Amino acid sequence: MKYIVQISRILTGVLFIISGFIKLNDPLGFSYKLQEYFGSDVLNIEFLIPYALGISVIVVVFEVVLGVFLLIGYKPKFTVWSLLLMIVFFTFLTFYSAYFDKVKDCGCFGDALKLTPWESFTKDIILLVLILILFLGVKHIKPIFTKLPTTVIALLTFIASLWFGYHVLMHLPAIDFRAYAIGKNLQNQMTTPEGAPKAVSEYTWTFKINGEEQEFVTNGSYPQVEGEYVGVETEVVDEGYIPPIQDFTIESDDEDLTDYFLEKDNLVIITMYAISKGEVEGIAKLKSFSEKALKKGYTVIGLTSSGSADKAWIKAEYNLNFDFYLCDEKVVKTIVRANPGVIILNKGTVIDKAHWNDIEDVDL
Repeated sequence: MKYIVQISRILTGVLFIISGFIKLNDPLGFSYKLQEYFGSDVLNIEFLIPYALGISVIVVVFEVVLGVFLLIGYKPKFTVWSLLLMIVFFTFLTFYSAYFDKVKDCGCFGDALKLTPWESFTKDIILLVLILILFLGVKHIKPIFTKLPTTVIALLTFIASLWFGYHVLMHLPAIDFRAYAIGKNLQNQMTTPEGAPKAVSEYTWTFKINGEEQEFVTNGSYPQVEGEYVGVETEVVDEGYIPPIQDFTIESDDEDLTDYFLEKDNLVIITMYAISKGEVEGIAKLKSFSEKALKKGYTVIGLTSSGSADKAWIKAEYNLNFDFYLCDEKVVKTIVRANPGVIILNKGTVIDKAHWNDIEDVDL
């Protein structure tokens, strides 16, 4: 039992640290995922949505800290009980999401690793087993250092996790796992390569034959059956290749200008997923930044999901010298984790991006 507990201790601790750190690298992104869970289509606890960011930071810091606590053997009973309560909650959440097909990506590993709800539920079940082993064998979890170093490491882990979470919120994620990372070409991320796997669907046809309904499964072709057609159900067996970017658009009220702008040599995009929720201090910096970019020969546009009234208001209120175009809110949130944020493109390739706090440091 002792050796099984130690193996479970290492596996659980490492997995919690990795999972927690990836989300701590992008707590704003995890908060968006929590908002999806809190929404009316999933748990229907919408009153928690305004607190999603705070909950996000607490959860991911706690996740990292518990992983370190477990590895160094700090307060074993508290750590194991906390791990058990956390994994029971997450197991319920992923099962609910998977069974009712509510959330397509659990967000367990942020944008670094996409897991389907059922894959995430399986992962949580494995973790639950490992943590139950720890729970039953908690007496075998001993500190690897003396009391003072163990306490110091635990405290430093907590402080460092809080600092790192605050830092990336005030700037941008230290590691960008998204399709809009520096160096990525958006056109390439939006297209399907030649020879890429195609989606595979399975069709279940129902016919009434001699008064009884019978089902026939095909890959799409109409079955050669003598009988009365009743209906057909389609199930995607394999989604095939899915481009990393699917919904990125730059639209005016009249037309889609995505290809036009992505061919520009020097393009600055000011992202604001919702103008009404923009940081006032950040918006105040846009005028001088856009003027600087225009003087250096850049094309400057805004990208938002907000309506015409909000776009007209911000342009007049802050005397902005560029126009805002339309894009899906979720996409704008993904491009830059800031409101407002900046992304610089050269023929569709991301050259730089910045949080509004760092807008003065952008090298044009």
